[in-house]
Amino acid sequence: MYNLFIKVCMLILALSALSYGQISEKNETQLTGNLYTDSRNVLNEYNNQAPILIPVNPDDKKSTVLAGVMSAVVPGSGELYVGEYLKAAIFFAVEAALITVAVINDKKADDLTADFETFADEHWSVVKYAEILLQQPALPEGCEIPINPDESLKPWERIISWNQLNECESGFSHHLPRHGEQQYYELIGKYTQYSSGWDEFNSATDGFRDVPQIMKDYSVMRGNANDTYNVASKAVIGIYINHLLSAIDAVWSASSYNSDLAVKMRMQQIQLAGKSELIPTLNIQYSF
Repeated sequence: MYNLFIKVCMLILALSALSYGQISEKNETQLTGNLYTDSRNVLNEYNNQAPILIPVNPDDKKSTVLAGVMSAVVPGSGELYVGEYLKAAIFFAVEAALITVAVINDKKADDLTADFETFADEHWSVVKYAEILLQQPALPEGCEIPINPDESLKPWERIISWNQLNECESGFSHHLPRHGEQQYYELIGKYTQYSSGWDEFNSATDGFRDVPQIMKDYSVMRGNANDTYNVASKAVIGIYINHLLSAIDAVWSASSYNSDLAVKMRMQQIQLAGKSELIPTLNIQYSF
């Protein structure tokens, strides 16, 4: 059975060689129909040193452009197209993980931001800050901050002219932005200039730049929100990097796939029990 298998392989190999011009046309072998005889006759004409190169069907090749574009859009899809299933799964998993981290932390940061803004609206008063500011020496000449006496209004609604408030701050390093702006919530928790607007600040005992504990607590809240936003931002950067790396890998994988399609076959002479046998040998080169 083994000899029959070898002979069939030898005949197939030889016929393939003939069909692709590997055997000299001048010594064309006439087939008799006998498997043993035909395989011997054909193989006698075969040059052992010249391997048969089985050509690649163009339809089997992978488009490097398509693979790169696919992975640039959806990481791992280009690898899936090429047949690199493990790498495709890795890029898919990384993408899913990064998107999850970005979405969760962005939502968490939004909630933390809403919390510290609400906290600031409840415990920091621009009216209190303005009143204590007017008590400071060396203010610009004619400095006035008109304040609505209606205490039912929110503190920031009682400041009649925000421009006049900022004019009175001309001797300071910062001017308070209008309520609701991102810088408004940042400055009141970051600079001692605004410590007097916090609930725990006592104008009778505390200096204008003394920092009450509530301001420190607020700074921690705002810092936690910013840190969470930073995590989300880094995850987004990671998503872009994952797309780029997957696209590059997909192009490389497709190119390697196309290069590895060529299969070489040759006959190897083996000594068996005092006689020589030609055994078909398959050489496949695969690059990692």
